Amino acid sequence: MSDCIFINQSNSNKMNSKNFFRLLSIALVSFSFLLSSCGEGSDSKKDDASLSIDFEKYELENGLDVVLHKDTSDPIVSLAIQYGVGSNREKTGRTGFAHLFEHMLFQESENVGQDQFFKKIQDAGGTLNGGTWKDGTIYYEVVPKNALEMIMWLESDRMGYLINTVTESAFYNQQEVVQNEKRQRVDNNPYGHTNWVIDKNIYPEGHPYNWQVIGELVDLQNATVEDVREFYDKYYGPNNATLVLAGDFETEEAKSLIEKYFGEIKRRQDVPKLEPQPVTISETKRLYHEDNFATAPQLNMVWPTLQQYTDDAYALDFLAEILSSGKKAPLYKVLEKEKELTSRFFAYNSSQEIAGEFHLQVTGNSGVNLNDVEQGVFEAFAMFEEEGITEKDVERIKAGLETQFYNGISSVLGKSFQLSQYNVFAGDPGFIEQDIENIKKVTKEDIMRVYNKYIKDKPYVITSFVPKGQMNLIAENSEKAPVVEEEIKENIAKNVEDSDEEIAKTPSNFDRSVEPEQGPAPALNIPTSWSYELANGMKVYGIEQNEIPTVNFSLIIDGGHLLDDMDNNGVANLMTDIMMEGTANKTPEELEEEIEMLGASINMYTTNESIVIQGNTLVRNFDKTMALVEEILLEPRWDEEEFARIKTATINQIKRSDANPNTVARRVYNKLLYGEDHIFSYPTIGTVESVEAITIDDLKAFYANNFSPSISRFHIVGKIDEGKVKSSLKNLESSWAAKEVEIPTYDVANNRDKSSLYFVDIPNAKQSVINIGYISMPRTHEDFYPAEVMNYKLGGSFSGNVNLILREEKGYTYGARTRFSGSKIPGTFTASSSVRTNTTGESVSIFRDEIKKYKEGISEEDLEFTKNALIKSNARRFETQFSLLGMLQEMSNYGLSPNYIADEEAVIRNMTLERHKELANQYLDESKMAYLVVGDATTQYAQFKDMGFDEVMLVDKEGEEVKLEEVIQ
Repeated sequence: MSDCIFINQSNSNKMNSKNFFRLLSIALVSFSFLLSSCGEGSDSKKDDASLSIDFEKYELENGLDVVLHKDTSDPIVSLAIQYGVGSNREKTGRTGFAHLFEHMLFQESENVGQDQFFKKIQDAGGTLNGGTWKDGTIYYEVVPKNALEMIMWLESDRMGYLINTVTESAFYNQQEVVQNEKRQRVDNNPYGHTNWVIDKNIYPEGHPYNWQVIGELVDLQNATVEDVREFYDKYYGPNNATLVLAGDFETEEAKSLIEKYFGEIKRRQDVPKLEPQPVTISETKRLYHEDNFATAPQLNMVWPTLQQYTDDAYALDFLAEILSSGKKAPLYKVLEKEKELTSRFFAYNSSQEIAGEFHLQVTGNSGVNLNDVEQGVFEAFAMFEEEGITEKDVERIKAGLETQFYNGISSVLGKSFQLSQYNVFAGDPGFIEQDIENIKKVTKEDIMRVYNKYIKDKPYVITSFVPKGQMNLIAENSEKAPVVEEEIKENIAKNVEDSDEEIAKTPSNFDRSVEPEQGPAPALNIPTSWSYELANGMKVYGIEQNEIPTVNFSLIIDGGHLLDDMDNNGVANLMTDIMMEGTANKTPEELEEEIEMLGASINMYTTNESIVIQGNTLVRNFDKTMALVEEILLEPRWDEEEFARIKTATINQIKRSDANPNTVARRVYNKLLYGEDHIFSYPTIGTVESVEAITIDDLKAFYANNFSPSISRFHIVGKIDEGKVKSSLKNLESSWAAKEVEIPTYDVANNRDKSSLYFVDIPNAKQSVINIGYISMPRTHEDFYPAEVMNYKLGGSFSGNVNLILREEKGYTYGARTRFSGSKIPGTFTASSSVRTNTTGESVSIFRDEIKKYKEGISEEDLEFTKNALIKSNARRFETQFSLLGMLQEMSNYGLSPNYIADEEAVIRNMTLERHKELANQYLDESKMAYLVVGDATTQYAQFKDMGFDEVMLVDKEGEEVKLEEVIQ
C-alpha cells in the first residue's frame, strides 16, 4: 500500500542497489573523520555542534523496545517502527510475503477504516510511508506535534488490532498492486532482472538471500489470506519491534501515550535473531540474458563477502571507493579513459545482516563487447595491485564523512532511522560510537588484505545483459539465465466476495474506536530571510539556520536550455560537464581531490531555464569551497581530452535513454505539446547527431556570451550570517564582470481543439506509461497556485481520486497522479501513471472520466481535507537546509515576497466550493487533451480506435507519425 523503499530489485541506480539502512548508517556515522584528522586543506577548528544523538531507551513489558530523542527545532514529531522481519524470514515457495504484508498494513485495522491511514495523516498535515528490504520492514510518520497521539493510535492499531480485518478482497487488491510494483521496477526496466540472476547464483537454494524482496510472481499469485495471518502472528509482535519517537514532545507525556497505546498489545511468537550465513562459491558462474529494454550491454561481477559490522566489511567499503570512484580510480583509468569502453560504472560492498556481496557493475558503450570489459576489469585490478594505496587515498574517503553525517541527521526522520537501525541490528541505539571506531581504524593494509581475501583470483558470478539480438556482445562461455518473462494476457476481472460477518474486535483497556483529538496545529512560522544585490548585479538570498554546522548553497545562472540553438542542441548541457573537469590551474584530478579533501560537494547541472552550481560544505570550509567555485566559474580549463570523453558519455547516455519507457514518454510528450518550433520540444541533453556535431569552440562561445552575474542569483542556507556571506562573496563580486545577455523567448499557447491519442510502441512492455494533458499556464500566473490547490483532490496526493481508483480500487498501478507544472514559461497540466499492460485502455478511460467528473465539483469534506493537508503540512516545510534553499530559489526566480507562503495559505483558506469548481472548469478540458501511451502496440493499440478520440495515431520515439505496419511485424 505504501510507496515502498523496496531495496535490491532494480539495478538502475547505484544507491538503490545497496541496503538502504546500511547506506544510511554509513552516512550517519561517518563523521569519524572529525574525531581524527580534518584532512589536508580542511580547517582544523572544530564546531561546537553536538556530534552525537542523545536518546533514552527502555523496554515495555511486552518486549517492545522504545527509543526517544527530543528535538525542539521544529514543531513536528517522527514516529518510526522497525520490525525484525524482511524477505530473509521467508521460505522458498512463499517469497514476497514481507513486502506484501507491508502493503497490507496500510489497508485498514479494527478501528481505522479502509484507506484511512494515508488520509488521516495527510489531513493532519503529515507524511507517511513504509519500506521492506532483505533484513527488515519499517513504517514511519512525520506530523505536526499536535498530532502525536493520533499517530500512536494509528500505529498501535495496526500492530495489535489488524489481522481480523484482512479480507480476501483487500488481500487480492494488494496482490495486484505489488505485482504492478514489480512490473514497474523490474519487468519494464532495462537490466531489471539482474539482481534475481545474481542472487540465485551467489546464494544456494534455501538461503534467506536467494530470492528477491518483491518475491516470485507465482508466489505472489498463490499467496492466501491464511498465509498472511500466519506471517503476521509470527513476526509482527511488539517483542520483534523497535519504536523510535523523535522531535518536539514532552517526555513524560510521550511515555504515557506509548504505554497507553502499545503497552497492552500482547507478545507474539519469539523471533530468534538470525545468525550470520556468509557463503562461498567454488567456481565462477557465467550467465547472460537478452534484455527486451536494454540498448547497451551491461556486465556485473559479484563476489561473496560477509555480514555487516565486521572489520572486513568496513575495509571492503573503502576498497569499492578506491577501485571505482573518481579520476584516480583504476577502473576509471582503464575502462573509461584508456579503453573508452564505458562511461557508467561503479563498485560497492553490500554487507547486510547475515551475508554480503561485493559488486562491480559496468554498462558498456553502445556495441561494446563484454569480453573486453571483463578483461579491462582485470587490467584495472593489476594496476591497483601495482600502484597500491596511499594514506591520502584513505583520508580522501574519510574527509567527506563528517558532512554526510550532519546531512543525515538534518531531519527528525533521519535521526529516527539511525536509532532504529542500530537498535535492531546492533542491539544498541548508541552503537554509533563503536561504528565510528570501526571506520576510524581502517588502514590501507586492511583494504589490500580484503582485496586479496575476497576478490583477487576468487570465483565470482558474472552476468551479461545485452540488447535483444546482440548475442555477440556477451562475455564468453556464458549460459542462458532462466529469467521468467510475464506474458501479456487479456485482463479478466476477478470478483472477490467478502464475508458479511462483522469484524471481531480484539479486547482493549479503552475504546480504541474513538480517534484522539488533536488540539491546535502549530502556527505558521516562516524563517527570516535576507537579500541584497552585489555591485556586479548578482542577487543574493540567505537564511541563517544554526542546527548543524554546514551550509548549502546554489548559484543559478538564468538561460540554460533556452539559450541552446535548435540546430546545435545540447551545448548548455555539455557546459556543466566540462566546467567541472579542472580549471586553468588545476587538472581534473586535482580539482576533484581538493573538493573531496574539504569534505565538500560541488555539482553543476543544466535545466530548461538555467545553469546551476550547487554546493554543500562544513561552515569552517565555506571560504575554501567558494574559492573553488570561483575558480570553476571564472577560470575554465577547456580540456580537450575531457571534452571528447564527455561527448562519448553523453552520446551513450542518450542511446541508453531509448530503453526507458518513462524517458521516451517525457520526450515525446514535450514535443507533442510544445511543438517543433519551441526549444522545450528538444531534449536538454541533445540528440546523438547534435552532440556529435558540437565542438569545444561552441562551448567557449556559449560561456563568453551567456555567463554573467547580471542574470545570476546566489542562495545560501546554514550556520552562517549575512555579514559572513557578504565577506565571502567580495572576491566574486569584484572578479566577475557583468555583461548583457539576451535570453530568447518562444511563443507558447494551448491551441489544441480536439482529443488525440498518440501511441509509442515498446514491444512486449509489461506496463504502459500514460501521460495526458496540454499546455496550461506559467508559475507567475495569478491562477497557478489556486489551480494547484484545486488539483489536490483530483491527483495531487496518494489520496487523490485517480490514485484511489486506479491503485486502491482496481489494483492496476503502483501510483497515479495529476499536476500543474510551470515556470516563467507556461507549463502543463498532466495526468500520469504506469499501468499493467492489459488494463491500458480502461485506465486511459478512467483518467478521462475522472477529469470530466471533477468539473462537477467536490464535496465540502474533500475541500476541508485539501485545506488541512496543505496548510498543516507547512509545519514540516522549513526543517532542513535543502528545503529552505528551495524556498529561497522560488522567491528569487519568481519575484515572490519573503512571506509568500503566508500568501499561499490565504489562497487555501479562502478557497470555496464555487471557486474550486470554477477553476476546474477553466483549466481542465479532457476533450482537448493529448493522450500519450507508451507500451505494447501489438496488444493495446487497436482498442483506442473505438474509444471516442478525435484522432488516434502511432508515433515513433521522436514523436513522428508512423504506420501500423512499420511498427507491428
